[in-house]
Amino acid sequence: MSAEPIDGAELLTEVEQFHRRFNVFPHDDAYVAVALWDAHAHLLDAFDSTPRLAFLSPEPGSGKSRALEIVETLVPQPMVAVNASAAALFRAVSSGEGRPTILFDEIDTVFGPKAGENEELRGFLNAGHRRTGVTYRCIGDGGQQSVVAFPSYCGVAVAGIGTLPDTILTRSIVIRMRRRARNEHVEPFRARLHEREGNELRDRLAQWAEQVHGQITEAWPEMPEGVTDRPADVWEPLLAVADAAGGDWPERARAACLTLVRAAQDTDKHSLGIRLLTDLRDHVLIGVDKLPTIAILDRLNALEDAPWADLDGKPLDNRRLSRLLGEYMTSANEPVRSRNIRTAGGVLKGFHATDLHDAWSRYCPPPPGGAATPATPLQRSSEGVTP
Repeated sequence: MSAEPIDGAELLTEVEQFHRRFNVFPHDDAYVAVALWDAHAHLLDAFDSTPRLAFLSPEPGSGKSRALEIVETLVPQPMVAVNASAAALFRAVSSGEGRPTILFDEIDTVFGPKAGENEELRGFLNAGHRRTGVTYRCIGDGGQQSVVAFPSYCGVAVAGIGTLPDTILTRSIVIRMRRRARNEHVEPFRARLHEREGNELRDRLAQWAEQVHGQITEAWPEMPEGVTDRPADVWEPLLAVADAAGGDWPERARAACLTLVRAAQDTDKHSLGIRLLTDLRDHVLIGVDKLPTIAILDRLNALEDAPWADLDGKPLDNRRLSRLLGEYMTSANEPVRSRNIRTAGGVLKGFHATDLHDAWSRYCPPPPGGAATPATPLQRSSEGVTP
Protein backbone atom coordinates (compact mmCIF):
# COMPACT_ATOMS: atom_id res chain seq x y z
CA MET A 1 0.00 0.00 0.00
CA SER A 2 1.44 3.37 -1.00
CA ALA A 3 1.97 6.00 1.67
CA GLU A 4 -0.64 8.70 1.99
CA PRO A 5 0.43 11.84 0.06
CA ILE A 6 1.95 14.59 2.17
CA ASP A 7 0.75 18.17 1.80
CA GLY A 8 3.97 19.99 0.93
CA ALA A 9 2.64 23.47 1.74
CA GLU A 10 1.54 22.43 5.22
CA LEU A 11 4.83 20.63 5.83
CA LEU A 12 6.93 23.64 4.84
CA THR A 13 4.82 25.81 7.12
CA GLU A 14 5.55 23.42 9.99
CA VAL A 15 9.29 23.63 9.20
CA GLU A 16 9.10 27.41 9.15
CA GLN A 17 7.28 27.46 12.48
CA PHE A 18 9.90 25.13 13.97
CA HIS A 19 12.59 27.67 13.07
CA ARG A 20 10.51 30.53 14.47
CA ARG A 21 10.37 28.83 17.86
CA PHE A 22 14.14 28.94 18.30
CA ASN A 23 15.55 31.49 15.83
CA VAL A 24 15.14 35.23 15.38
CA PHE A 25 15.87 36.00 11.75
CA PRO A 26 16.08 39.57 10.41
CA HIS A 27 12.79 39.38 8.47
CA ASP A 28 10.00 36.99 7.47
CA ASP A 29 11.55 36.29 4.09
CA ALA A 30 14.57 34.74 5.83
CA TYR A 31 12.34 32.10 7.44
CA VAL A 32 10.89 31.29 4.02
CA ALA A 33 14.34 30.93 2.45
CA VAL A 34 15.72 28.73 5.23
CA ALA A 35 12.67 26.42 5.27
CA LEU A 36 12.97 25.98 1.49
CA TRP A 37 16.70 25.29 1.84
CA ASP A 38 16.00 22.59 4.45
CA ALA A 39 13.60 20.91 2.03
CA HIS A 40 15.86 21.26 -1.00
CA ALA A 41 18.62 19.37 0.86
CA HIS A 42 16.47 16.23 0.49
CA LEU A 43 16.26 16.71 -3.29
CA LEU A 44 19.82 17.44 -4.42
CA ASP A 45 19.71 14.78 -7.14
CA ALA A 46 16.87 16.73 -8.79
CA PHE A 47 18.96 19.87 -9.29
CA ASP A 48 21.98 20.93 -11.30
CA SER A 49 23.35 22.96 -8.39
CA THR A 50 22.81 23.65 -4.70
CA PRO A 51 23.12 27.04 -3.02
CA ARG A 52 25.10 27.40 0.17
CA LEU A 53 23.20 28.68 3.21
CA ALA A 54 25.21 31.28 5.16
CA PHE A 55 24.29 32.68 8.57
CA LEU A 56 26.59 35.70 8.98
CA SER A 57 26.81 38.46 11.56
CA PRO A 58 29.21 41.24 12.56
CA GLU A 59 29.39 40.13 16.20
CA PRO A 60 29.16 36.92 18.23
CA GLY A 61 26.00 36.11 20.17
CA SER A 62 23.71 36.68 17.18
CA GLY A 63 22.08 33.25 16.98
CA LYS A 64 24.13 31.84 14.09
CA SER A 65 25.12 28.61 15.80
CA ARG A 66 21.58 28.05 17.06
CA ALA A 67 20.25 28.49 13.53
CA LEU A 68 22.72 25.87 12.34
CA GLU A 69 21.63 23.54 15.15
CA ILE A 70 18.01 23.76 14.02
CA VAL A 71 19.01 23.12 10.41
CA GLU A 72 20.95 20.08 11.63
CA THR A 73 17.75 18.44 12.89
CA LEU A 74 15.98 18.92 9.54
CA VAL A 75 18.45 17.92 6.81
CA PRO A 76 19.62 14.47 5.67
CA GLN A 77 22.80 13.01 7.17
CA PRO A 78 24.08 16.18 8.86
CA MET A 79 27.84 16.34 9.28
CA VAL A 80 28.93 19.02 11.75
CA ALA A 81 32.35 20.32 10.73
CA VAL A 82 34.43 22.75 12.78
CA ASN A 83 37.92 23.30 11.40
CA ALA A 84 37.53 20.20 9.22
CA SER A 85 40.12 19.80 6.49
CA ALA A 86 39.23 19.72 2.83
CA ALA A 87 40.52 16.13 2.64
CA ALA A 88 38.17 14.99 5.40
CA LEU A 89 35.19 16.65 3.74
CA PHE A 90 35.69 15.38 0.20
CA ARG A 91 36.31 11.85 1.48
CA ALA A 92 33.09 12.04 3.51
CA VAL A 93 31.12 13.19 0.47
CA SER A 94 32.58 10.51 -1.82
CA SER A 95 32.54 7.66 0.71
CA GLY A 96 29.53 5.90 -0.83
CA GLU A 97 27.73 5.86 2.52
CA GLY A 98 25.24 8.51 1.48
CA ARG A 99 25.72 12.18 0.70
CA PRO A 100 26.13 14.25 3.91
CA THR A 101 24.83 17.75 4.48
CA ILE A 102 27.86 19.64 5.77
CA LEU A 103 27.24 22.15 8.57
CA PHE A 104 30.30 24.34 9.08
CA ASP A 105 30.19 26.49 12.20
CA GLU A 106 32.74 29.23 12.92
CA ILE A 107 33.58 29.48 9.23
CA ASP A 108 35.40 32.74 10.05
CA THR A 109 38.18 30.66 11.60
CA VAL A 110 38.74 29.25 8.12
CA PHE A 111 38.26 32.31 5.93
CA GLY A 112 38.55 35.19 8.40
CA PRO A 113 41.29 37.86 8.25
CA LYS A 114 43.52 35.96 10.68
CA ALA A 115 42.97 32.52 9.20
CA GLY A 116 45.42 32.71 6.30
CA GLU A 117 44.71 31.05 2.99
CA ASN A 118 42.52 27.95 2.72
CA GLU A 119 42.46 27.42 -1.01
CA GLU A 120 41.83 23.66 -0.78
CA LEU A 121 38.71 24.11 1.32
CA ARG A 122 37.55 27.03 -0.79
CA GLY A 123 38.03 24.89 -3.89
CA PHE A 124 36.03 22.05 -2.35
CA LEU A 125 33.14 24.34 -1.43
CA ASN A 126 33.16 25.92 -4.89
CA ALA A 127 33.33 22.59 -6.73
CA GLY A 128 30.56 21.07 -4.63
CA HIS A 129 28.14 23.78 -5.70
CA ARG A 130 27.38 21.92 -8.94
CA ARG A 131 26.25 18.33 -9.39
CA THR A 132 29.16 17.65 -11.73
CA GLY A 133 31.66 19.11 -9.26
CA VAL A 134 34.67 16.99 -8.35
CA THR A 135 37.86 17.46 -6.34
CA TYR A 136 41.06 15.99 -7.82
CA ARG A 137 43.65 14.38 -5.59
CA CYS A 138 46.80 12.33 -6.13
CA ILE A 139 46.46 8.89 -4.55
CA GLY A 140 49.33 6.49 -3.92
CA ASP A 141 53.00 6.68 -2.95
CA GLY A 142 56.04 7.91 -4.83
CA GLY A 143 55.94 7.03 -8.51
CA GLN A 144 52.76 4.98 -8.10
CA GLN A 145 50.50 7.98 -7.70
CA SER A 146 47.41 8.46 -9.82
CA VAL A 147 44.92 11.30 -10.11
CA VAL A 148 41.49 10.47 -8.71
CA ALA A 149 38.35 12.59 -9.03
CA PHE A 150 36.30 12.69 -5.82
CA PRO A 151 32.64 13.81 -6.11
CA SER A 152 32.10 17.03 -4.14
CA TYR A 153 28.40 17.79 -4.70
CA CYS A 154 26.58 18.23 -1.39
CA GLY A 155 24.52 20.67 0.61
CA VAL A 156 26.53 23.06 2.78
CA ALA A 157 25.35 25.48 5.47
CA VAL A 158 27.84 27.72 7.27
CA ALA A 159 27.81 30.18 10.17
CA GLY A 160 30.40 32.77 11.02
CA ILE A 161 31.40 36.32 11.84
CA GLY A 162 32.11 38.73 9.01
CA THR A 163 31.88 37.64 5.41
CA LEU A 164 32.96 34.88 3.04
CA PRO A 165 35.24 34.70 -0.01
CA ASP A 166 33.61 36.16 -3.10
CA THR A 167 33.27 32.84 -4.88
CA ILE A 168 31.35 31.31 -1.98
CA LEU A 169 29.32 34.39 -1.07
CA THR A 170 27.83 34.74 -4.54
CA ARG A 171 26.72 31.10 -4.44
CA SER A 172 24.95 31.51 -1.11
CA ILE A 173 21.61 32.38 0.42
CA VAL A 174 22.87 34.89 2.98
CA ILE A 175 20.99 35.47 6.24
CA ARG A 176 22.39 38.52 8.05
CA MET A 177 21.94 37.63 11.71
CA ARG A 178 21.88 40.11 14.58
CA ARG A 179 21.59 39.97 18.33
CA ARG A 180 18.10 39.65 19.74
CA ALA A 181 16.49 42.82 21.00
CA ARG A 182 15.05 42.84 24.51
CA ASN A 183 11.53 42.45 23.14
CA GLU A 184 12.46 39.46 20.92
CA HIS A 185 11.99 36.10 22.60
CA VAL A 186 12.61 32.52 21.54
CA GLU A 187 11.96 29.17 23.11
CA PRO A 188 15.06 27.59 24.72
CA PHE A 189 16.37 24.77 22.53
CA ARG A 190 16.76 21.51 24.48
CA ALA A 191 18.52 18.95 22.31
CA ARG A 192 17.16 15.87 24.10
CA LEU A 193 13.63 17.18 23.70
CA HIS A 194 13.56 19.16 20.47
CA GLU A 195 15.92 17.15 18.26
CA ARG A 196 13.24 14.47 18.13
CA GLU A 197 10.69 17.01 16.86
CA GLY A 198 13.07 18.27 14.20
CA ASN A 199 13.95 14.72 13.14
CA GLU A 200 10.25 13.89 12.72
CA LEU A 201 9.93 16.86 10.38
CA ARG A 202 13.13 15.73 8.61
CA ASP A 203 11.66 12.26 8.01
CA ARG A 204 8.47 13.75 6.59
CA LEU A 205 10.52 16.05 4.35
CA ALA A 206 12.33 12.96 3.05
CA GLN A 207 9.01 11.23 2.33
CA TRP A 208 7.64 14.31 0.58
CA ALA A 209 10.87 14.60 -1.44
CA GLU A 210 10.34 11.08 -2.77
CA GLN A 211 6.76 11.99 -3.60
CA VAL A 212 7.69 15.07 -5.72
CA HIS A 213 11.15 14.08 -6.99
CA GLY A 214 10.01 13.38 -10.54
CA GLN A 215 8.01 16.59 -10.72
CA ILE A 216 10.91 18.73 -9.48
CA THR A 217 13.44 17.04 -11.76
CA GLU A 218 11.47 18.30 -14.76
CA ALA A 219 10.75 21.74 -13.29
CA TRP A 220 12.13 25.01 -14.62
CA PRO A 221 10.68 27.59 -12.25
CA GLU A 222 9.92 31.08 -13.47
CA MET A 223 12.25 33.66 -11.98
CA PRO A 224 11.09 37.00 -10.57
CA GLU A 225 11.76 39.92 -12.86
CA GLY A 226 15.36 41.06 -12.67
CA VAL A 227 16.75 37.86 -11.12
CA THR A 228 19.19 36.43 -13.66
CA ASP A 229 22.59 34.77 -13.98
CA ARG A 230 24.14 33.54 -10.71
CA PRO A 231 21.29 34.74 -8.42
CA ALA A 232 18.92 32.75 -10.64
CA ASP A 233 21.14 29.67 -10.31
CA VAL A 234 21.15 30.11 -6.54
CA TRP A 235 17.38 30.43 -6.23
CA GLU A 236 16.21 27.96 -8.88
CA PRO A 237 16.20 24.91 -6.54
CA LEU A 238 14.32 26.77 -3.81
CA LEU A 239 11.67 28.09 -6.20
CA ALA A 240 11.23 24.59 -7.64
CA VAL A 241 10.58 23.29 -4.11
CA ALA A 242 8.07 26.08 -3.47
CA ASP A 243 6.22 25.40 -6.72
CA ALA A 244 5.99 21.70 -5.91
CA ALA A 245 4.65 22.47 -2.43
CA GLY A 246 1.94 24.79 -3.72
CA GLY A 247 -0.34 26.85 -1.52
CA ASP A 248 1.06 30.32 -0.93
CA TRP A 249 4.65 29.08 -1.07
CA PRO A 250 5.33 29.95 -4.74
CA GLU A 251 4.36 33.56 -4.07
CA ARG A 252 6.19 33.76 -0.74
CA ALA A 253 9.30 32.17 -2.23
CA ARG A 254 9.51 34.72 -5.05
CA ALA A 255 9.00 37.59 -2.63
CA ALA A 256 11.80 36.19 -0.47
CA CYS A 257 13.99 35.77 -3.54
CA LEU A 258 13.61 39.43 -4.50
CA THR A 259 14.22 40.60 -0.92
CA LEU A 260 17.38 38.59 -0.40
CA VAL A 261 18.82 39.19 -3.88
CA ARG A 262 18.33 42.94 -3.48
CA ALA A 263 19.80 42.83 0.00
CA ALA A 264 22.85 41.04 -1.38
CA GLN A 265 23.22 43.71 -4.05
CA ASP A 266 22.86 46.53 -1.51
CA THR A 267 25.43 45.05 0.88
CA ASP A 268 27.71 43.55 -1.76
CA LYS A 269 31.20 44.82 -0.96
CA HIS A 270 33.13 41.95 -2.46
CA SER A 271 34.03 44.02 -5.51
CA LEU A 272 35.74 47.34 -4.95
CA GLY A 273 35.28 48.02 -8.65
CA ILE A 274 31.49 47.71 -8.48
CA ARG A 275 31.42 49.94 -5.41
CA LEU A 276 33.50 52.51 -7.29
CA LEU A 277 31.25 52.40 -10.35
CA THR A 278 28.14 52.76 -8.21
CA ASP A 279 29.51 55.66 -6.19
CA LEU A 280 30.58 57.45 -9.37
CA ARG A 281 27.09 57.06 -10.81
CA ASP A 282 25.08 57.88 -7.68
CA HIS A 283 27.25 60.47 -5.91
CA VAL A 284 29.98 61.90 -8.10
CA LEU A 285 28.90 62.26 -11.73
CA ILE A 286 25.44 63.55 -10.90
CA GLY A 287 24.51 66.49 -13.10
CA VAL A 288 27.79 66.57 -15.03
CA ASP A 289 29.00 64.66 -18.06
CA LYS A 290 32.68 64.77 -17.11
CA LEU A 291 34.98 65.68 -14.24
CA PRO A 292 38.72 66.07 -13.77
CA THR A 293 40.35 63.25 -11.83
CA ILE A 294 41.27 65.58 -8.97
CA ALA A 295 37.62 66.56 -8.51
CA ILE A 296 36.48 62.93 -8.67
CA LEU A 297 38.98 61.98 -5.97
CA ASP A 298 37.89 64.88 -3.76
CA ARG A 299 34.26 63.82 -3.99
CA LEU A 300 34.95 60.12 -3.47
CA ASN A 301 37.23 60.63 -0.48
CA ALA A 302 34.65 62.94 1.11
CA LEU A 303 31.85 60.34 0.96
CA GLU A 304 30.75 59.08 4.35
CA ASP A 305 30.40 55.32 4.84
CA ALA A 306 32.62 54.75 1.81
CA PRO A 307 36.03 53.04 1.73
CA TRP A 308 37.82 55.57 -0.45
CA ALA A 309 39.43 57.73 2.24
CA ASP A 310 41.10 54.72 3.85
CA LEU A 311 42.28 52.00 1.48
CA ASP A 312 44.94 50.10 3.36
CA GLY A 313 45.67 53.26 5.34
CA LYS A 314 45.80 55.59 2.32
CA PRO A 315 43.16 57.56 0.42
CA LEU A 316 42.27 56.63 -3.13
CA ASP A 317 44.71 58.27 -5.56
CA ASN A 318 44.66 58.85 -9.31
CA ARG A 319 46.83 55.82 -10.07
CA ARG A 320 44.55 53.38 -8.26
CA LEU A 321 41.43 55.06 -9.64
CA SER A 322 42.74 54.62 -13.18
CA ARG A 323 43.70 51.01 -12.52
CA LEU A 324 40.28 50.13 -11.08
CA LEU A 325 38.32 51.79 -13.88
CA GLY A 326 40.66 50.37 -16.52
CA GLU A 327 39.29 46.90 -15.76
CA TYR A 328 35.96 47.92 -17.34
CA MET A 329 35.09 48.61 -20.96
CA THR A 330 33.33 51.43 -22.74
CA SER A 331 30.43 50.81 -25.13
CA ALA A 332 33.08 50.81 -27.88
CA ASN A 333 34.72 47.82 -26.14
CA GLU A 334 37.77 49.80 -25.13
CA PRO A 335 39.16 50.08 -21.58
CA VAL A 336 37.87 53.05 -19.59
CA ARG A 337 40.69 55.61 -19.61
CA SER A 338 41.10 59.18 -18.48
CA ARG A 339 40.84 61.79 -21.21
CA ASN A 340 41.70 65.44 -21.56
CA ILE A 341 39.12 67.82 -20.14
CA ARG A 342 39.24 71.54 -20.80
CA THR A 343 38.64 73.59 -17.64
CA ALA A 344 38.83 77.26 -16.75
CA GLY A 345 42.33 76.64 -15.42
CA GLY A 346 43.59 74.67 -18.41
CA VAL A 347 43.49 71.09 -19.66
CA LEU A 348 43.30 68.35 -17.02
CA LYS A 349 42.96 64.59 -17.13
CA GLY A 350 39.55 63.25 -16.14
CA PHE A 351 36.74 60.82 -16.88
CA HIS A 352 33.61 61.11 -19.01
CA ALA A 353 30.27 59.68 -17.90
CA THR A 354 29.60 58.33 -21.37
CA ASP A 355 32.64 56.07 -21.04
CA LEU A 356 31.07 54.52 -17.93
CA HIS A 357 27.51 53.98 -19.19
CA ASP A 358 28.17 50.44 -20.39
CA ALA A 359 29.79 49.38 -17.12
CA TRP A 360 27.00 51.01 -15.09
CA SER A 361 24.35 49.07 -16.99
CA ARG A 362 26.18 45.74 -16.70
CA TYR A 363 27.54 45.73 -13.16
CA CYS A 364 25.71 48.17 -10.90
CA PRO A 365 22.46 47.60 -9.01
CA PRO A 366 19.54 49.82 -10.07
CA PRO A 367 20.02 53.46 -9.04
CA PRO A 368 18.11 54.73 -6.01
CA GLY A 369 14.66 56.05 -6.82
CA GLY A 370 14.50 59.63 -7.90
CA ALA A 371 18.23 59.99 -8.41
CA ALA A 372 19.36 62.43 -11.03
CA THR A 373 20.60 60.85 -14.20
CA PRO A 374 24.39 60.99 -14.60
CA ALA A 375 25.67 62.91 -17.60
CA THR A 376 22.53 65.05 -17.72
CA PRO A 377 23.76 68.50 -16.66
CA LEU A 378 21.59 70.12 -14.00
CA GLN A 379 23.85 73.08 -13.41
CA ARG A 380 27.31 74.27 -14.26
CA SER A 381 29.92 72.20 -12.39
CA SER A 382 31.58 73.92 -9.44
CA GLU A 383 34.88 72.53 -10.67
CA GLY A 384 34.78 74.90 -13.61
CA VAL A 385 34.48 72.28 -16.34
CA THR A 386 33.69 73.75 -19.70
CA PRO A 387 30.75 71.89 -21.31
